[in-house]
Amino acid sequence: MVKLCVGADEVADLAAWQASLMRERAQPFHHTRMMPKRAEELMDGGSIYWVIRRAIRVRQRILEVREIEDRGGRRACELVFDPELIETEAQPKKPFQGWRYLRPVDAPADLAGSGRRDIPADLGMALREALVW
Repeated sequence: MVKLCVGADEVADLAAWQASLMRERAQPFHHTRMMPKRAEELMDGGSIYWVIRRAIRVRQRILEVREIEDRGGRRACELVFDPELIETEAQPKKPFQGWRYLRPVDAPADLAGSGRRDIPADLGMALREALVW
């Protein structure tokens, strides 16, 4: 699953937002209006890939997808995440609303173990766009 991380300019902003959520609960979460039809797949080792500054930059494992009722009494969804933020290679992503499914073959690689951790994310993204990487 891929989703825009609205209001974040870097991964540290996402980490700070989730840390504030974890003051109330043990695990970070996010509420969204639509319940994913493929929830079982998402909970079976799936991740949410966060788009920050027009690129996928980090992912989190999805632990649970719950149906909840929002403040207005409407059906909604709560995504519960593993607290670990796993940085990925920067992959450009155009703006979109809501969330989208992301095929595993289209997901960016994790930075850990890639040997590319020392390269700034924006430079890595520019190299990928230029087909150098």
